[in-house]
Amino acid sequence: MASPDLSSIALLYERCAPATLFEYLQKQAGIKGRRGIYSLRVVVWMMILQRLHAKGTLTTAVQLLQQGAARGLLEPCKRVREARIGCSPGGYCQGRQKASTLVVQQVSDEIVQRLRNELSQPWPGLKLPVFVVDGSSVQLAHRKELVEKYPPAKNQHGRAHWPVLRLLVMHDLGSGMAERPCWGPMFGDQAVSEQELLERAIERLPPGAVLMGDRNFGIFSVGYAAKQSHHPVLLRLTEVRARKLYGGSISRQGDYSVCWKASRWDGRRRRPWSTDASLQGRLIAWRVGRGKSKKWLYLFTDLGLSAQQIVDLYGNRGNIETDLRSLKRTVRLHQIAVKTVHLLEKELYLATSAYNLVRAVMCLAARRANLSPRQLSFSFVLDVVNAAWPRLLTAKSRQEHHAEFDRVLDYAASYKLPKRKKWRSYPRAVWGRGATFPDRKVQPEAL
Repeated sequence: MASPDLSSIALLYERCAPATLFEYLQKQAGIKGRRGIYSLRVVVWMMILQRLHAKGTLTTAVQLLQQGAARGLLEPCKRVREARIGCSPGGYCQGRQKASTLVVQQVSDEIVQRLRNELSQPWPGLKLPVFVVDGSSVQLAHRKELVEKYPPAKNQHGRAHWPVLRLLVMHDLGSGMAERPCWGPMFGDQAVSEQELLERAIERLPPGAVLMGDRNFGIFSVGYAAKQSHHPVLLRLTEVRARKLYGGSISRQGDYSVCWKASRWDGRRRRPWSTDASLQGRLIAWRVGRGKSKKWLYLFTDLGLSAQQIVDLYGNRGNIETDLRSLKRTVRLHQIAVKTVHLLEKELYLATSAYNLVRAVMCLAARRANLSPRQLSFSFVLDVVNAAWPRLLTAKSRQEHHAEFDRVLDYAASYKLPKRKKWRSYPRAVWGRGATFPDRKVQPEAL
């Protein structure tokens, strides 16, 4: 990572998605490359900039383009040579709509792959990367095409207004970088579960990566899918499932060898398991917490670490919650205001790419300060990056640009998270209904 080509977010993008990559992918897809200001390479970069900018509108992206945010990416057409880039977002809007979804997906995958190769490191003591999986939901705009593809929720009072998409993400536990997400409808006849999405997405993990999940993923089908893909697992189990696997009640903590076989309820709607389908592993029953607040923790794994090391490793699972918050709030993925399914897919791909580019800056800053990337605040580092844009754009030489970005890395490394003795607790609660307003009454006429 000492290469000068990785000295800014723009150069990170330029290295991870070079012009030759776009030319090759468009040729493979049979798409004629668009010449002019809004080439596919520039459009993808501007969509990433939208996610990184606090306001994130089309006009903001075009203004950044005018100020030189895509310097080095623009085609040498006449309007670029004469510095006559218009301020209207119409051309950019058309470029977003015409961009090939397949090519955007492949570019996003290439960015993830190259950043992972440069920045990801195996988890200490394992010599393997650990990926944490979790799911969430995304609210979409009320458009006919989106409503048909991702139906809103429905209950006895009728149908809700907003379409909802179920999203599954897998994040590197060490660096925090995300793989390409997987999604599907959350409601309706074609609704998919998080476990089904995981079975689709598990092939995207690097070879031999460890899969970690909470109780929602502590089921036989998830473990068996990981086994078929040659991925070790660390899954939390419910108390009922742990007792069933152990063969009785568990009264003291310990590490037990078990053989997990499919029951008649596991995947009975989607696939019948063969009679020899099983998982060999360990059931770890452990008491965690302090004093009267101690609780039982049940874990299934096929890793070779000691029981205490397994428990300590699972203690880092909470990082996926802050990663999801960064994706949904800081990169503004909690609500996507698009009109078509194809544009929705492109936004999801490139929002993940934007998130990973910020994570790359965090990894560079942490490495420069001898820290762990998890010790830095994602939102603060993004604020540093946004504040540095004017100075980075006005740098007169590459050396000045590198010196300015080194200063950005020093600022980013200073935003360390506090050392808390325990995780913050945000218990889920049901909010009561708000007070209703009285019926409107007609005022008597003034005498």
